[in-house]
Amino acid sequence: MSLAEDKKKLAHIVSSLSESQRATLLEFAEFLLSRTPVPASRPDQDKTLQKPEPIPRPEQETVINAIKRLSKTYTMLDKAKLLNHTSSLMSQHIMQGRAAAEVIDELEKVFAEYYQAYVETIQE
Repeated sequence: MSLAEDKKKLAHIVSSLSESQRATLLEFAEFLLSRTPVPASRPDQDKTLQKPEPIPRPEQETVINAIKRLSKTYTMLDKAKLLNHTSSLMSQHIMQGRAAAEVIDELEKVFAEYYQAYVETIQE
């Protein structure tokens, strides 16, 4: 399918959804957009331990914004490796109605675990 055909089909779908469904679709689309490729690391950077730069968690935060915040906090992590976990949690929120705060708590744990694994590989 061409991009023009995709846009037309997507516009038809969006116009058929309720307001809350459109908001969910938009949130998921933003999630997909947030998955940017990780730049290739330089060999001289591989053994340099990078520390997270914590960003305070807002009182009211969407799952998408939490993923973006955690990605900025843990810039050293390979987002491709986190994709399965983050996608699964995002899906639980969107498709199964799991509470955002609960999903965000779990996302924070997942990022912290991946950071610990990163630290261990650097210290080897």
